[in-house]
Amino acid sequence: MENKYKVLVVDDEEDLCEILKFNLCAEGYDVETASSAEEALGKDVENFDLLLLDVMMGGMSGFVMARKLKENPATAHIPVIFVTAKDTENDTVTGFGLGADDYISKPFSVREVMLRIRAVLRRTSKKQVAGHADILEYDGLLLDLGRKTVCVDGKDVPFTRTEFEILRLLLSERGRVFSRQQLIDRIWLKDVIVLDRTVDVNMTRVRKKIGRFSKCIVTRHGFGYIFEG
Repeated sequence: MENKYKVLVVDDEEDLCEILKFNLCAEGYDVETASSAEEALGKDVENFDLLLLDVMMGGMSGFVMARKLKENPATAHIPVIFVTAKDTENDTVTGFGLGADDYISKPFSVREVMLRIRAVLRRTSKKQVAGHADILEYDGLLLDLGRKTVCVDGKDVPFTRTEFEILRLLLSERGRVFSRQQLIDRIWLKDVIVLDRTVDVNMTRVRKKIGRFSKCIVTRHGFGYIFEG
């Protein structure tokens, strides 16, 4: 992989560091780990493209480390994803208040971490890395357009091709209303006869599969469907 992204994983759980490093390296990232904030700050942090940073560690906390990085012009631009067992609203607000780019609560799936890293790098970096740009996300809803997979709050959810394309279209053009006929024209094969009822049935399945995000797909009576959020 050309133009490898450099990722620094900071967590006092050594086993977790090794798991994340193994999987990130398998995805083509250049990865280093640190078991404490103090150890991490001893590295050339300004050379990394992203930090995975645990909040609760012995010694300096992840929040304190993040504050130091954001106060330093040489490291203020580096995106930070907090990885932590703490998931209260106050902790989340604190993390984002420090300039965090994302916040993942333990326990998490490695798949979720990979998707969130790609999404953050896609937003924040100018590098172009093959296979890592095709991510659509909305909060905890992530679509990998290359692999045709859907992740809902850290869990992979199986989608049919039609269901995936419906969600991809609505999510990629959030705020736009699509009539049933427009959905049929954009998603179904041209030589297939599709009834309005077929669109509605598939939309119901999509809503069921995306859980708490189902409320984001709104029916505008007389017009069609829209993803609002």
